[in-house]
Amino acid sequence: MSNEYLTNFDPARVESPAFVVDLGALEANLRRVSEVRRRTGAQILMALKAFAVPATFPLMRQFLQGVCSSSPHESRLGRERFGLEVHCYSPAYSEGDMREQLDLSDHIVFNSLTQWERFKAVCLARPGKSFGLRVNPQHSETGVALYDPCAPGSRLGVTADELQGHDIQGIEGLHVHTLCQKGADALDRTASAFERQFSPWLKRMKWLNFGGGHAITRGDYDLDLLCSVIERFQKTYGLQVYLEPGETVAANTGSLFSTVLDVVSNSGVATAILDVSATCHMPDVLEMPYHAEVRGSLAPENAPWRCRLGGLSCLAGDVIGEYGFAAPLRPGDRLEFLDMIQYTMVKTTTFNGVRLPSIALYDPRADRVEVVRRFGYEDYLARLA
Repeated sequence: MSNEYLTNFDPARVESPAFVVDLGALEANLRRVSEVRRRTGAQILMALKAFAVPATFPLMRQFLQGVCSSSPHESRLGRERFGLEVHCYSPAYSEGDMREQLDLSDHIVFNSLTQWERFKAVCLARPGKSFGLRVNPQHSETGVALYDPCAPGSRLGVTADELQGHDIQGIEGLHVHTLCQKGADALDRTASAFERQFSPWLKRMKWLNFGGGHAITRGDYDLDLLCSVIERFQKTYGLQVYLEPGETVAANTGSLFSTVLDVVSNSGVATAILDVSATCHMPDVLEMPYHAEVRGSLAPENAPWRCRLGGLSCLAGDVIGEYGFAAPLRPGDRLEFLDMIQYTMVKTTTFNGVRLPSIALYDPRADRVEVVRRFGYEDYLARLA
């Protein structure tokens, strides 16, 4: 993990808790991702499911060609606030969702043949829209079952066997998404498996979407291999390739700042209780799970003092993890959880009425902090009444 963001940032400049995005680090990621378009002509879309802070959209628009969404709300955000192309995909659409997506989206991707047949007539009556089908090459590259769209019995995408004998006139593109923060070698293998199965249909398509999960901004990512895969498909089949990076755009661009409220001990185990929560503010810590890094922490087994970091909710398992420190934590100490921008703000909840962290932007060139959103009781109430 690269920690070269917010390195000289004083936590006292923001209230606690708060997410802080380093705009310099975000721009560096965007420049890296946009290099793919410069070299190949591929269209790059921001996956709003990973990161969707409108205050950063003016910067993103300089490097990306649009957004991808999975709901009418995300599509509306993309249309109204991002302002470029909007592509949407959902495992299923209701009639109301489809009416909205036809007004908001440029590309609409269907998950099944039955959904396409259900909405085909109304879709083809709307000029200027392009329709696609998500396919499943049944080739897994993701080790975490929760994030594997190609696991046996997956509900995501149409297999080649299902497509046999079906008339998909009106479908202009195929969408294949199998990765989760993987290298270009994983895409290369996936693309080969996909091509073996779906090449008869590729010849009729205008575009191909390779989805997200490409760890393009990771230091060891093979950008040359990614570009060669894209160029091969565009040249062989005469189509436009799209990518939908999300996590890799926001990765290593900011932190979640928190404060120690209390330190308790039970059966010899010390727990520092914070004003943040795993279940409310960083759910992937419990879902994946993964160990969130704290700036300045030590490996617990080698540290002079070790403790668990616990959340503010009443969930017994609201534990962020075990950490080591040079000295015991005290109430009032500030902690910085690193790499807390992607899949955090978009997944936070108000369980227990726990206040959501504020959202702030830091411009390192101007040394300026802007708090773009604070949350309070009205935000909690609005979800319930």
